[in-house]
Amino acid sequence: MAIRESHGAQGEPARESDSPDALVAKAIAGDRDALELLWRGHRRWAAAILVAYRPSTEDLEDLLQEVALTVLRKIGDLRDVSSFRPWLRTIAMNTGRAAGRRVALQRRRTSNSADEIDEVAVFDRHGSVSDDADLVLKSIAELPPEYREPLILRCVHGQGQREIAHTLGLPETTIETRLARARKRLRETLARRGVAPGAEGVV
Repeated sequence: MAIRESHGAQGEPARESDSPDALVAKAIAGDRDALELLWRGHRRWAAAILVAYRPSTEDLEDLLQEVALTVLRKIGDLRDVSSFRPWLRTIAMNTGRAAGRRVALQRRRTSNSADEIDEVAVFDRHGSVSDDADLVLKSIAELPPEYREPLILRCVHGQGQREIAHTLGLPETTIETRLARARKRLRETLARRGVAPGAEGVV
């Protein structure tokens, strides 16, 4: 979905060569061309955040559209151009969590079980999920968000520690610690479920 809905604001037009802060400033001022460029540059990043928080039953493209519309409606409320990435990350996280709450509510209405967990929507190269992969995904979904998010960015999206640190706005040492703890918890959980270490290349 194109986020642009009107022509750019008066003044210097937005260009791809503009710095991120310059684009944010122009977007805040009402320049939809600048906002379009910002969204194009951050769409994949927002998708990575959504993957860590959304239930697998929700379509990623639909959730990205929700994020884009929220950005379009609220960009004018942003006061600090340097806070755009944390602001966008919060929107993506909240959108994923809201989708999870919708799914949980629907499940409670249609099932007597209130303990089902949402799986992370990750498929193998053949577009299907093996039995071991299914257990891995369920185990990842059970991790606390602070461990789940960097692990998905590392193992699913192939980001390095430095890139993850930049994505999440955290020190690289913090990412290193969280990844180590996430892998340890995941190995322990998988061992209890009878999955061999290294299954699906995650741990």
